[in-house]
Amino acid sequence: MVSMQHPVTTFALLGLCAIAGFVGQWAGLPLPFLIGPLLVSATLATALPLHLPDGYVFPNWLRVTFITVIGLIIGAQVTADLFQTLPRLGVSFAALALFVVLSHGFNYAVFRRLGGYDRATAFYSASPGGLFEALAMGEEAGADPARLTLQQFLRVILVVTLMPIGLSLWMGAPVGSSSGMTFARDDVPWSSLPLIALAGLAGIGGGHLLRLPARQLTGPMAAAAALSISGLYHIDMPQWLVNLAQIVVGTALGMRFTGLGPAVILRGARLSLISVGGMLLLAAAFAEALHLFMGEPFDVMLISFAPGGVTEMALVALSLQANPALVTLHHIWRILVTVIGLALTGRLLRRYL
Repeated sequence: MVSMQHPVTTFALLGLCAIAGFVGQWAGLPLPFLIGPLLVSATLATALPLHLPDGYVFPNWLRVTFITVIGLIIGAQVTADLFQTLPRLGVSFAALALFVVLSHGFNYAVFRRLGGYDRATAFYSASPGGLFEALAMGEEAGADPARLTLQQFLRVILVVTLMPIGLSLWMGAPVGSSSGMTFARDDVPWSSLPLIALAGLAGIGGGHLLRLPARQLTGPMAAAAALSISGLYHIDMPQWLVNLAQIVVGTALGMRFTGLGPAVILRGARLSLISVGGMLLLAAAFAEALHLFMGEPFDVMLISFAPGGVTEMALVALSLQANPALVTLHHIWRILVTVIGLALTGRLLRRYL
């Protein structure tokens, strides 16, 4: 409830981050309304923490609300055509499970050998998914919570930042929202907002009841998909709401660094660059193999394997018009495989870590 005591701070922070988003859009930055706010809020949280009130925490309810918006956008893109690809997904899902195992092993070596982390901290920092599950299990196993939190959030942030920039360089032109790609519309009437809100609430409720992974995202996604496939209602999202959702999610990500000193972050960032760089190279190898085998576009497969957060990678997919529903299915599977692996090995590892 601490965050509710500082509504003016939250409003001012979002205003500053919104300006950063528009500056990023003007500068041609990929995903400007996500990356711009992320960079500004992370700078405030680490280099200028005295400018924030004591004990300030970004409101989680606000972050969850706008993650719901992103889930609705993704679900609205689900059509009957997507289900025609399901028989082929067995191949990519099997490849993704192998990717998880290889990535975890590589990351463990980086954090253990290069970083000098203890075994528990290195093992759970190495997890290529299941951020909050890895944090909970890691702390229970005796991992250093500060370093573990830092490495897990850096993984998500670096992937979200590097992916669109790397694809822009590879394609030789701006991609995503910086090149005008979007699934939103500018002409959505205000009268649609109550129906959008009802669909979001129904999705969140269903996600909690079914205990879905990343339920704030997948619950609304399932609700919007059901409406779309049934033909009852197709959700069209106004562009301003999509931009606002990215600003809130980016700001919340950056504020995760509150309380960590610049020296600690720089050391963690060096390790994360090696870790994330290795995983993205591995993801590119799998993406190219599946592109040749399945005929799926390379960029869709690359985004599907990139080990970022479900919400953030869904935003990347949305901005690239890269079949966000298919991408999200792969990321949910990646997280399930990772979390199940952590749970199955947890008891055994506690004997040795």
